[in-house]
Amino acid sequence: MIEIDAERLKDRFIRYARINTQSADGVEDRYPSTPQQLEFAKLLERDLVELGLADVRRDEHGYVTATLPASPGCEDRPTVGLLAHYDTYFGTSGDGVKPIVHVYEGGDIVLPDDPDVKITAEENPDLALHVGDEIITASGTTLLGADDKAGLAEILEAVAWLIEHPEHPRPRLRLGFTPDEEVGHGTKYFDVAAFGADVAYTMDGSTLGEVENETFCADMALVTIVGRDVHPGYAKGKMINALRVAARLIESIPQGMSPECTEGREGYLHPVSLEGNTGDARVAYIVRDFEVEGLERLERYLEQTVEALRREFEGARIELEFKEQYRNMKLYLEKEPRAVPFALEAVRAAGVEPKLTAIRGGTDGARLSAMGLPTPNIFAGGINFHSKFEWVGVSTMVKATETILHLVRLWAEKG
Repeated sequence: MIEIDAERLKDRFIRYARINTQSADGVEDRYPSTPQQLEFAKLLERDLVELGLADVRRDEHGYVTATLPASPGCEDRPTVGLLAHYDTYFGTSGDGVKPIVHVYEGGDIVLPDDPDVKITAEENPDLALHVGDEIITASGTTLLGADDKAGLAEILEAVAWLIEHPEHPRPRLRLGFTPDEEVGHGTKYFDVAAFGADVAYTMDGSTLGEVENETFCADMALVTIVGRDVHPGYAKGKMINALRVAARLIESIPQGMSPECTEGREGYLHPVSLEGNTGDARVAYIVRDFEVEGLERLERYLEQTVEALRREFEGARIELEFKEQYRNMKLYLEKEPRAVPFALEAVRAAGVEPKLTAIRGGTDGARLSAMGLPTPNIFAGGINFHSKFEWVGVSTMVKATETILHLVRLWAEKG
């Protein structure tokens, strides 16, 4: 019988959620992208040492790793990695997070620091599963950070439980906590060989029971526009306004190819930033599709659009550059065919019906799988990631923790 200390789990999550660990997009001259992430890494290192884990390390990049040795008789089993990222999304404030615990009784949840921010029952059908349960939200002016501090707290609670219950079989466990996942660089300096796991799991999913074995294939596209800036009083026939070219570019992509209009396995072209002035401008797109062929079709469309703009705005210089971000993890998970079935079985053992799904996004697991470490993704419980409407149910966090414990047992018994 597995009984999780829900209060300890909740308190650890709240303590971590209060700390600002936002990453910053577009930072190329340092890693991680923000200094507060390195400060959090120090705190995390101390917590792992206090738990009594072996080989606790924090490197200059902010990666924090530790080891829990195998239980007696399981030393020859595969080493299993448990991973979470501790940075939070850069686009919504993570400064001064005030976690609030609600005993949910149904209906909408109004957040006190901004009454206009409501977590509505209509838009959040999963709330119906939590009547009588504790729900944790932020206060209305920041995100919560359940992405992915819920996963982080669940991993540490599972490890604490394993230390308290040495009779529970487990293989050697490697823990890894990463910065800068939200800006696509979570594994930039991650040393898979040094980590030493045969298979791993990111606790970075969302709703109860999810196991994710697919992500988008993802690229970044950067369009650089150099126009011709002259005095506006004498501009006729001479000026080429780079901002107008950028606006035309954005307008030229059909609305049906945007994330607002796609779902399921449909890909999209999504402008995420526009900056510049009359003389020059830059537009960044993210390109997403579950298949490489679909990704290439979207990129060809963008190339054709840019070529048409070159003809329309003769005299402007318009350059297009693609940067690979990650590929669908399913392409690499076949290296370890037990990874996903064991995860599904662990969810079921926790008393939850598993749901095998594809992520309309990415995780560190996509890159790690491509780097040779098969890494599916498991639910951590957060809903409405990246927004002021983010929330997590304590009971779901408990089930995620139970899932980890059943998972390590399966690898010990069947691995």
